[in-house]
Amino acid sequence: MQAKIFFGSTEAVKENFSERKSPFNGEVVSQAPTCNADDAKKALKIAQGALKNAKSSTLSQRCNWLLDVAKKLKENKEDIAKTITDEVGKPITFARIEVERCIETVTLSAETMRTMHGETINTDAMSSGKKSIAYFSRVPAGVVVAITPFNFPLNLIAHKLAPALVAGNAVVLKPTPEAPLTAYKFAKLFIESSYAIKDALSVVYGDAEVGNALITSDIPRVISFTGSVPVGNIITKNAGIKKVSLELGGNAATFIDKSADLDLAANRCALGAFVNSGQVCISLQRIYVDSEIYDEFAQKMAEETKKLIVGSPYDDDTFMGPLIDDEAAIRAMGWVESAIEEGATPLLPPHREGRMFHPCVMANVTDDMAIVCEEVFAPIVSLVKVDGFDEAFPKMNNSPYGLQFSVFTNDLKLAQRAIDELDAGGIVINDMPTLRFDIQPYGGVKLSGVGREGPRFAIEEMTEIKSVVIC
Repeated sequence: MQAKIFFGSTEAVKENFSERKSPFNGEVVSQAPTCNADDAKKALKIAQGALKNAKSSTLSQRCNWLLDVAKKLKENKEDIAKTITDEVGKPITFARIEVERCIETVTLSAETMRTMHGETINTDAMSSGKKSIAYFSRVPAGVVVAITPFNFPLNLIAHKLAPALVAGNAVVLKPTPEAPLTAYKFAKLFIESSYAIKDALSVVYGDAEVGNALITSDIPRVISFTGSVPVGNIITKNAGIKKVSLELGGNAATFIDKSADLDLAANRCALGAFVNSGQVCISLQRIYVDSEIYDEFAQKMAEETKKLIVGSPYDDDTFMGPLIDDEAAIRAMGWVESAIEEGATPLLPPHREGRMFHPCVMANVTDDMAIVCEEVFAPIVSLVKVDGFDEAFPKMNNSPYGLQFSVFTNDLKLAQRAIDELDAGGIVINDMPTLRFDIQPYGGVKLSGVGREGPRFAIEEMTEIKSVVIC
């Protein structure tokens, strides 16, 4: 058997490969080439060589390139959705949604770049200045290294590739080992497009050895990484003087105020906690509930959770499929068992069948339990009783993470307080903190990362400002 890889516009064949097995049924669903540091260095050299053509290409060519990819994505939607389901076990309904979001992300990146511009500067605004023609513009940063995770194996690639390429950069992509074929099919659309810039995109597979070779090289100007805090910390220490954008972990929380619509809150919280089997950086993990409505909300939350269908990811009605691997499922059960030992109460019986882990709502959780202090990245949500928002907000902020928080309330002043006082990259009012619109700036504070995604904001991360004065 052979596995293929892209070094620029060349589709190379590698004899050494690893097999990817479905997390649902264990069947072999794809192959990934076995790459090493030399492969990473080769890809970087190719990107470096392509940079001149990428920078000198017209904006119309680059925008047409992305729009062509979006068109091909739409034509191949079902095949790519099934590939996502095969490789990571995402229910097919949500895999289709991911493809739709990817199409939007790619399209939006092209549309955004058409309208991005610099501005003129009044250099005689201060007495030390004088009249001149002065302006700044945005120019490509250079070679971009993009490293992506398994939980959104298509759209999170799009959030890096599309802004980087449309801005005139060259890119080396290292996708997650869990979804190599998804990345291959997506990259193939870029590379085989009639509008493609030759060698502007390469793909290499691998783990630490390949990643380290990419981030420590002097060739890249930008490192864009989505993944864990420990790896993000390694990148920060080893990258050197580069632009580094990190989208890391989270411990998303919400507060349920006594004025809130509890039916709405329970419905949205169940979705936010358990979509993608809780394997989302902004998956709802902590729910702080006003003591006056705690019991009522807990009952509604349990009822909403019972409605969720756990089963084959190939069935249209399935809400939750398997976790990504055995280790993740074992770790999830460990979180629940540890919390029970510490005094927490499961509102639904904890249930695991291999990698299938049923959604778990934990009540009577306290602040000192690990299940609320750390990121669980599993379909587990904890209910914490509080005496109003004066107690809830400091508890929500008392986390090393700060990606997204939310508040359910019909009190306008409380909503404004939440916006002002909660320490996170994103605040949502009257919906789950798991809500993300791809057009928005997305990113966190504290250990949740640095930099922002979303086409406009990623383009800013992947370009440099050039200042010009004509006297």
